[in-house]
Amino acid sequence: MAHFSGEDEVMLQAMLRQLFQSVKEKITGAPSLECAEEILLHLEETDENFHNYEFVKYLRQHICNTLGSMIEEEMEKWTSDQNQDEESGYDTVVQHVTKRTQESKEYKEMMHSLKNIMMVVVESMINKFEEDEMRSQERQKKIQKEKSNSYCTDNCSDSDSSFNQVRYEALQTLCSAPPSDVLNCENWTTLCEKLTVSLSDPDPVFSDRILKFYAQTFTLSPLHMTKEIYTSLAKYLKLYFLSRENQIPALSTGIDISNPNVICLLKKVRLLNEYQKEAPSFWIRHPEKYMEEIVENTLSLLSVKHDQSHLVSQKILDPIYFFALVDTKAVWFKKWMHAYYSRTAVLRLLEKKYKSLVTTAVQQCVQYLELCEAMKADEILGHSKHCGNKQKTFYYSGQELQYIYFIHSLCLLGRLLIYTQGRRLFPIKLKNRKDLVSLTDLLVLFTQLIYYSPSCPKMTSAAHLDNYSPASMVTEVLRILCDQKECAVECLYNNTVIEALLQPIHNLMKGTKTAPDCSETALIHIADILARIASVEEGLTLLLYGENMNSSEEKSPTGAHIIAQFSKKLLDEDISIFSGSEMLPVVKGAFISVCRQIYGTCEGLQVLIPYSLHESIAKAWKKTSLLSERIPTPVKGSDSISSVSQESQNTMAWEENLLDDLLNFAATPKGLLFLQRTGAINECVTFMFDRYAKKLQISRHKKFGYGVLVTQVASTAAGAVALQSSGFINTLITELWANLECGRDDVRVTHPRSTPVDPIDRSCQKSFLGLVNLLPYPAVYELVGNQDLPNKAEYSLREVPTCVIDIIDRLIILNSEAKIRSLFNYEQSHIFGLRLLSVVCCDLNTLLLLEAQYQVSEILLNAQEENILETSESHRDFIIDGLSVERNHVLVRINFIGGPMERILPPRVLEKGDDPYPWPMFSSYPLPNCYLSEVTRNADLKQDNDLGKLLLRFKMSDKQTEWIENCRRQFCKMMKAKPDIISGSALLELLEKFVLHLSESPSECYFPSVEYTTTDANVKNESLSSVQQLGIKMTVRYGKFLNLLKDSAENDLTLVLKHCERFLKQQQAPIKSSLLCLQGTYAGHDWFVSSLFMIMLGDKEKTLRFLQKFSRLLTSAFLWLPRLHISRYLATDTIESGIHPVYFCSTHYIEMLLKVEVPLVFSAFHMSGFAPSQICLQWISQCFWNYLDWLEICHYIATCVFLGPDYQVYICIAIFRHLQQDILQHTQTQDLQVFLKEEALHGFRVSDYFEYMEILEQNYRPVVLRDMRNVRVQST
Repeated sequence: MAHFSGEDEVMLQAMLRQLFQSVKEKITGAPSLECAEEILLHLEETDENFHNYEFVKYLRQHICNTLGSMIEEEMEKWTSDQNQDEESGYDTVVQHVTKRTQESKEYKEMMHSLKNIMMVVVESMINKFEEDEMRSQERQKKIQKEKSNSYCTDNCSDSDSSFNQVRYEALQTLCSAPPSDVLNCENWTTLCEKLTVSLSDPDPVFSDRILKFYAQTFTLSPLHMTKEIYTSLAKYLKLYFLSRENQIPALSTGIDISNPNVICLLKKVRLLNEYQKEAPSFWIRHPEKYMEEIVENTLSLLSVKHDQSHLVSQKILDPIYFFALVDTKAVWFKKWMHAYYSRTAVLRLLEKKYKSLVTTAVQQCVQYLELCEAMKADEILGHSKHCGNKQKTFYYSGQELQYIYFIHSLCLLGRLLIYTQGRRLFPIKLKNRKDLVSLTDLLVLFTQLIYYSPSCPKMTSAAHLDNYSPASMVTEVLRILCDQKECAVECLYNNTVIEALLQPIHNLMKGTKTAPDCSETALIHIADILARIASVEEGLTLLLYGENMNSSEEKSPTGAHIIAQFSKKLLDEDISIFSGSEMLPVVKGAFISVCRQIYGTCEGLQVLIPYSLHESIAKAWKKTSLLSERIPTPVKGSDSISSVSQESQNTMAWEENLLDDLLNFAATPKGLLFLQRTGAINECVTFMFDRYAKKLQISRHKKFGYGVLVTQVASTAAGAVALQSSGFINTLITELWANLECGRDDVRVTHPRSTPVDPIDRSCQKSFLGLVNLLPYPAVYELVGNQDLPNKAEYSLREVPTCVIDIIDRLIILNSEAKIRSLFNYEQSHIFGLRLLSVVCCDLNTLLLLEAQYQVSEILLNAQEENILETSESHRDFIIDGLSVERNHVLVRINFIGGPMERILPPRVLEKGDDPYPWPMFSSYPLPNCYLSEVTRNADLKQDNDLGKLLLRFKMSDKQTEWIENCRRQFCKMMKAKPDIISGSALLELLEKFVLHLSESPSECYFPSVEYTTTDANVKNESLSSVQQLGIKMTVRYGKFLNLLKDSAENDLTLVLKHCERFLKQQQAPIKSSLLCLQGTYAGHDWFVSSLFMIMLGDKEKTLRFLQKFSRLLTSAFLWLPRLHISRYLATDTIESGIHPVYFCSTHYIEMLLKVEVPLVFSAFHMSGFAPSQICLQWISQCFWNYLDWLEICHYIATCVFLGPDYQVYICIAIFRHLQQDILQHTQTQDLQVFLKEEALHGFRVSDYFEYMEILEQNYRPVVLRDMRNVRVQST
């Protein structure tokens, strides 16, 4: 380096030029000098050719020559020093040697030398660059001079050629220069003007090169630079269209896109449009003024209108037509409206300066509709013919241009209506139209376009789905509006729009012609929009009740009625206009889909009941099912294979569609009754399971999965059997076992499963909740009733449970070593089983069944006995572990009856401190009394004056009806003021006398009088079921705890229940059924009679007298569940379904009212995949035992007896309102069903919600009580 020569300098300059040439694009693209420096500093990381540059090789060689020997010496020295200590890593050696090298004298001298050399080289290069720049400027001056001289010479061909050559070279130089340099130069303003003028150059090559420069600038420059280019191009186009000199095509002549002038114009418009679509992705990073300038110039250009007084057909095409040609669906506008940043500016400018753009768009839609109405379908088919024509065309007629502009206008308006500010632009004043066009008018216009305008030809390829037919385009716009709730409420949810949608259906049912060409396709589009409207609460309400739902003036049928009537006619094939059409099944399916959105809700089903759609759908399904069986098997080599195959596919698709429609009746309790009446429950559940197994969505408009449907179906006996036969339960249990016991082998090797911390591992939680949903008492009785456990001597490790009995045998009742040894994860799996037992046994009927069949308590007590550690001969301690704590909780839960204040359940977790589990464990009876609360038991209060007045009323001789109403008012008054008085002997007397008077009033009696003279001796030898016998013991135990019953009460209660069975048997109908619950007496225990027996303080005679009188009242049908078990008062198909009126009537209305009164709770149930009907059926079946304290149970019964059976519904609604916060919290923790089944109703008092229930009565009694009165006449 000491001998740095001129040759070395030249060589280094060449090396640097090579380096700079290679990184030129990266540096020129940098927004600032600092960024450019950063790029060079990190070049080794970003440039894969870094080490191949000659300058880098030169530097490496120079460093090696200067510092190589010193580095080697330093490394040897470091290595020898470290051999005596522990071994050092490679990184440590590098760090040490690098540090010593940088601190050395040689390194500093080398760096100083290099800096001096490079300063000389760089300075020389800068000088040379300045000389080259001066020569270039002189050359430019010379060119300019020659150019000015050439204007003075003759126009000879060689002069023109020379001038053009210079222009091309200048433009080429401009294109090759970095855009940032061009835009930042001093003469940019002048250059921009010249470029704009040059866009009109007659030479197509030259104008193309100008456009290339524009495109390059758009691509490579930041927004503040491209904004100027965009503005200049937009202004140029505006002047171009306003100039009378330019030959712009007229609408009548159309556009020939092979014309050079048109090609050139379209290129400019497309370039502008491409930038419009790209700009929104980056303009938020720049000041707002840049974006606003682009928006304003665009809207200004699109608003250009030629001032013409002649006919429309001869008018010159405006810019908007050309923009519609290159961007038919107005994608640019969609992107500009997407972000609030730009949308605000667009809407503000449209409102203040460019509203004409919106007006002309509306005008175009109006004109197209008028054209459709005026002309025949085949004459206007040309408007949309290109939508299905795949052949390239070079000519667009005037009609086609109008149609393309219409599509552009439609898409622009559709996007505008989504936003509040966009809707505020309406109403709009149109030329030649007296009235303003409102939002509703525009939506009606859109709707009319669906069935007035022509569709694409039917021979259009199905693969060509980019459909520009007016009906498809309008439907797409309306779909988007439906998906925006606020927009849909303001635009679509009104009677006028709904009537417009339903107009062709009205006409079809009247037998008149709907429109010039109202095709099946148009009807399918209309059904699609109606289904979307019906899937939203506000839209459904509008279809069900109209806008004035409380008005008595509205006489015409609402949308739901019209849709149901039309769907029924389609299904019954009462409409001849489409008979034989290939599209008919699709039309049917589309309208049944709308009905499905309606009857899938409680309130919707109530409206559609008169149409018996379930019967029509079932009839169509059976017919289709027979057809699918008759389709011939294709023969090899036959020409008919493809047609047979297609026919088979269509038939199968239609059959599945109908099954899906039937299945959706199961979304509500009453709908499930209708489904079971059709006899298709098994096929529907199998269909549901097939979709579930394939992980397919339950339905297009359903927001949640299969949980609610499964829960509803499992709440009935027939539904549970269908779930079992379909394979659903088998699959669920297999999945559970895989998660609980097996796990995935391939995962365990590389990633062992963590030890579960929660009692139920997260991987099993979903299966656990699924089983809880599947096992209410009706399902348990059908799946488990009268079946023994396998109790095998040996279980294979590969033996997987497949049914509920297997789960009980393998996870809950582990009464043998063989069962324990068969489990890989014994403790985790058994805890899972105990938790499941704890939840299902909250249903007291299930508890009694499992206790009667499998002696669950005894097995758990034995297991606790085996868990005792004998510390000495006289002292034994229970081993406290997860299983013993869980068993202790379950034992207390299933052996003690009581409400939230009457019993204490031990926790399932250990406490901190010296005594982690202070609760006593036990392995035999009696259970420790510490789990029973010390409440005041049966403390009869002194009679209050008000109560005395009420009792006196029973002796007064008023008119019967007036007397009953007075008693009810007095009862309500006392319940609000002094509810605790209504208990004990006072309650007994009140109920006895009130029911006696009611039974003597013909207007209050619902069931006929039945003579019953059987004596105790006649029933003494009859036997009760083991479930009833255990229920009697449980009742007496609870009654003795409350000081209501004595030891002798067991015999009396037994006689009462035997009399009840005999009394009710007289009113039962003979029936043959495979369902277990319909074979013999009521399957569960009679909790109402047990409750009444306790209210009557164990008096057998009073209880029987009361029940005979009470059985005549409507309330008995809903409080006393065995009252209507296979009763002759029910329709035969209702009896055969095995569904009790409490389920299909009471819980149906509970769900219906819950949606209105406590909507958050209703949504929480759906999100949790659980149905309110299931838990309510459980509460009501066992008269709220274990959920309410005794006093509240008495108030529940008294309220329903005094005020009517509909109060059963209102009390459940009040409970859900009381539990709202807890329900929302447990929805988040994903254990809602476990919470509702296991937890008592803490803090709930019937009297606290009396005023609220009175409001519910005023609002809903006419509907609820009317339906309850119809249980005797429910028929198909």
